[in-house]
Amino acid sequence: MPVFAGRKSVYFWLVLLFLLWAGLRWGAGFYIDYLWYSSLHYEQVFWTTWLTQWGLKLGVFALYFIVLLPGLWPAASYLRTALSHRRVYSEQENVIVIDQEPAIYSSGRWVRPTLVLFCLLVAIMAGAAASSDWATLQRFLHPAAFNITDPVFHRDIGFYVFQLPVYRLVYGLLQTLLIILLLASTALYWLADLRQGIKGIFTATRPRYNLSLLAALFFLLLAWGYRLKQYGLLCNPAGIVYGASYTDLHATLPAYKILFFVSIFCAIVILVNAFLRKFRYVLFTIAFLVLAALVAGGIYPLLLQKFVVLPDELNKEKVPLENHIKFTRMAYQLDRIVKKPFPAGQKLTAADLQANRDAVNSIRLWDYRPLQQTYSQLQEMRLYYELRNIDVDRYGVNGLARQVMLAARELNQEQLPAQAQTWVNKHLKYTHGYGVVVSPVNEVSEEGLPHLWIRDIPPVTSAGLKIDRPEIYFGELTNNYVIVNTRAQEFDYPQGDANAYTTYRGKDGVYVGGLARRLLFAFVLGDYKLLFSTEVTPDSRVLFNRNIAERVQKLAPFLLYDQDPYIVISQGRLYWMWDAYTYASGYPYSEPFAGSNNYIRNAVKVVIDAYNGTVDFYLADTGDPLIQSYSRIFPGMFKPLDQMPVDLKKHLRYPEDLFKIQARKYAVFHMENIQVFYNKEDKWVFPTELFSSEEQVMEPYYTITRLPGESKSQYLLILPFTPQNKKNMVAWLAARSDQPAYGELVLYEFPKQELVYGPMQIEARISQDTYISQQLTLWDQRGSSVIRGNLLVIPVKNSLIYVEPLYLQAEQSKMPELRRVIVAHGDMIVMENTLDNALKRIFGQGVAGAPPLQAPEQQAPTISGLSDLINQARTLMQEAEQRLKNADWAGYGEAQQKLKAVLENMARAAHQ
Repeated sequence: MPVFAGRKSVYFWLVLLFLLWAGLRWGAGFYIDYLWYSSLHYEQVFWTTWLTQWGLKLGVFALYFIVLLPGLWPAASYLRTALSHRRVYSEQENVIVIDQEPAIYSSGRWVRPTLVLFCLLVAIMAGAAASSDWATLQRFLHPAAFNITDPVFHRDIGFYVFQLPVYRLVYGLLQTLLIILLLASTALYWLADLRQGIKGIFTATRPRYNLSLLAALFFLLLAWGYRLKQYGLLCNPAGIVYGASYTDLHATLPAYKILFFVSIFCAIVILVNAFLRKFRYVLFTIAFLVLAALVAGGIYPLLLQKFVVLPDELNKEKVPLENHIKFTRMAYQLDRIVKKPFPAGQKLTAADLQANRDAVNSIRLWDYRPLQQTYSQLQEMRLYYELRNIDVDRYGVNGLARQVMLAARELNQEQLPAQAQTWVNKHLKYTHGYGVVVSPVNEVSEEGLPHLWIRDIPPVTSAGLKIDRPEIYFGELTNNYVIVNTRAQEFDYPQGDANAYTTYRGKDGVYVGGLARRLLFAFVLGDYKLLFSTEVTPDSRVLFNRNIAERVQKLAPFLLYDQDPYIVISQGRLYWMWDAYTYASGYPYSEPFAGSNNYIRNAVKVVIDAYNGTVDFYLADTGDPLIQSYSRIFPGMFKPLDQMPVDLKKHLRYPEDLFKIQARKYAVFHMENIQVFYNKEDKWVFPTELFSSEEQVMEPYYTITRLPGESKSQYLLILPFTPQNKKNMVAWLAARSDQPAYGELVLYEFPKQELVYGPMQIEARISQDTYISQQLTLWDQRGSSVIRGNLLVIPVKNSLIYVEPLYLQAEQSKMPELRRVIVAHGDMIVMENTLDNALKRIFGQGVAGAPPLQAPEQQAPTISGLSDLINQARTLMQEAEQRLKNADWAGYGEAQQKLKAVLENMARAAHQ
């Protein structure tokens, strides 16, 4: 007995210590989280989120515990009484209990404590699981109207987005609760009398009343479930459409209505049977429900689909197809796309290109993949710097909008040398990245390298761009916490053999404070060295949650985020801009884009200061009901877009992820004719292109050009379309990124009777060109490889220009060099060392900044100059042969290219 008492004491203290440790950890995390939210001035977001989570957690806990304990108490008392009586009987008969019954019958004192513990555990788990639905509850409490009704039940779409998810949540919680009550009660009654088994449960009065009541409640709840399933048909993925098909409307929906009343009837029969004691009536009723569900909900819809719908599917499904097209187009704003014709076969002149210089100046010659390698070789400077992501944006330079590529130079602590991976270095010294690298998309040095407008450390700038605050404390690679304003100076940037140092002067961070707060930081961050460091003072500040993905999603986890946040230079400072989306999964008849999500809006633009860490959310789509709901949930969190600084607003761009979702849907849902849609006669797909030597799906790309019929160039996101299983181009989609037309989508369709080359057809023509293929083969030999970059389709006036850059990369080097540019227009394909020269080959000398001359057809050489051309050809041939002997493949290619141009001029002269 003393040994047993000692063990109980040990267990008690172990449990108490565990609870104290868990409470301390939770309290410390709660306090530090509050300080972090407070430092960003989002205390209201913290309290709303925390109170909702804990309110839901405690509410569900209370519901489960309050219902489970009284609900199971009669069965537990019944078991306890049975056990006590059996033990007394056994003692009187002088029989050893374990020989006649299981050891469980030795005593009934354990039943009630075990019941309380069981109810507590189940209630805690249910509350913890439900707390993740806090945003669902808040949306229910702050709904907004879509002002669009569904075509079946004629309810506002807001019902399916805001109310129905909560009804399903409540239904799931109650269903789980009743199932637990039924199973646990049945088990307790069965344990009370193992000899009688299940038969004894329904012959005894108390078990029969108790279980009959629970079963009746379960079937009443099941009736409500069938009611909810009716609304779920509008998002049914099983039929020809995503939504309610003909079979759903004429078989499944009536079946659910019938099963609703059958379930209520079952509940009534079970209650009545509690007094009649006719168990077979219950079995018959439940069997009838199962049979009705099988016939009405399974066999009849199957027969209707097979013998009525399939023989005449198009006519039967006409209304569901119309709804599917209409509501999918509304869910993705495809109904707002403006369709315009685009003439095919138009030929441009030198004057046309001269009048569209913005388009020519913004043709992107640098593919982000080889450029990333080039940036890394040229501008990472030290092992611990990393230029991971290349972004595309536009900046005003000398009064013109110029498209640029840029990358943030972030500090990756994982790349510090092993001996430098100390606590002081990782948390006190190496705290931030430094500057950005910027280059125009179409400028190349003589060495085939990008022309850098911003480079080096400290930043050397040109083209009117400036950076006064180049430090990057918050970025995509800042995964570690750091402490600033300590006695140790922070490393700023390398300066020859020495280093420059700095002290953080930003606004972010939570003060370390006194010993108590420092202890909490050490506990939460799991780093005891913080507690004992002599470099850290009470005025030091801890910067944590510095990765912008973690930082923003912690503030607004209810939004969906674009895959590509991009760095922006504005007023001498660095900012991250990130597109955020509202989304839902209950939009009737709308086809999903990911999982069950079938509604999306780019409702929010997020701006993060790379130095201060401040986060601002701006409303980009005030008409979105979901963002209206979130604005009511978190008053003041979302600012009007008009409050965004004017210079930052110039860098808004249409998000690529949303554009791809819309383009993918529009490739199918541009077909509004029911018969065409049903047969998928005009389905489009994304075109393919060659990158390096691999065929891949073409990505949307940004460019600056002037749309047909408009007087001003714009920053656009563009993607061509090709027919399914075909390579020719049928249309291209453009999204506007400039104010005031930001967000408008325009589709340009080609005449169906005209052939317009698609990207892969141009790739094939390039590969089949004798001269180009010969050069590619030569360059691919002797220690170098050719990388074929993005093929861009550039609309200019009423025609198209195709541009593909070629990069050479030596086997020993990971620094691709841009060495050739291929341009295609009409029936001509040329390859030159620069874009300007390629355009001159096709359009004449009046483009790319050269003095305007006549088009090539009007400037052919005269007969008197033919002898000079022959001499030039002979000289170039000799030069090519000599370069070939010297294995100078690049020089050989240049000589061959010049020779080809001379021979063409000779042909013109001879013809003349």
